[in-house]
Amino acid sequence: MFNKPAPPHFQGFDPLGQFHNDQRKLPHWRQPGATYFVTFRLADALPRNVLDYLARVRHELYRLGSDPAANELRDRYERETTQKVESALDEGYGCCILKDSDNAQIIKECLEFGIGERHWLGCAVIMSNHCHIVIRPFENVGLDELLQKVKGISARRINQRSGTTGTLWETESYDRIIRDEEHLYRVIQYIGRNPSKIGQRRVPQTCWVHPLWIEAGWDFEEELLL
Repeated sequence: MFNKPAPPHFQGFDPLGQFHNDQRKLPHWRQPGATYFVTFRLADALPRNVLDYLARVRHELYRLGSDPAANELRDRYERETTQKVESALDEGYGCCILKDSDNAQIIKECLEFGIGERHWLGCAVIMSNHCHIVIRPFENVGLDELLQKVKGISARRINQRSGTTGTLWETESYDRIIRDEEHLYRVIQYIGRNPSKIGQRRVPQTCWVHPLWIEAGWDFEEELLL
């Protein structure tokens, strides 16, 4: 049985608490005070065949509607979609402007702004065309609001730095409420190994865990148990 004590500011899913599904192109479950595993990507980070696959899945989920009997099928779609998207992102498709260390630094600064006031950022990994974060919005602060600010400010700064214009980020992100401490541990180790899977160095600028979490014994590990 997993018995690692929770790190500071972590709050997993409360099955007795209120939650709702904010259905857009993708399902987004929301619960006040919960901690989320979020992946957001550059607008050109997925090839056409994957985008077509996602469109088919969205159509099928829409067809299923709210039928409780279809929950198992929805879960399967979610798992398969996550796996397919993550695999495609790791192939490094698109402009991959986050390979540039200065651009990665901009993302890091935007993610860290407001920690302890509006949200808690447990850990983050910045890849060449996408980012993984573990984040908990504070009371009266929405996850979507936080992500929109990070994307908007970083896009303006990166476009200004590179002398470009246009859309930088995909509008929607992939997010899941982290269930409990064991789920959190698996998420941290999963994103921690992401750079090494594609030969990217794991450096503090693009791959980090909050110091208070490290002090509590939560960090990326060399021997991953996933």
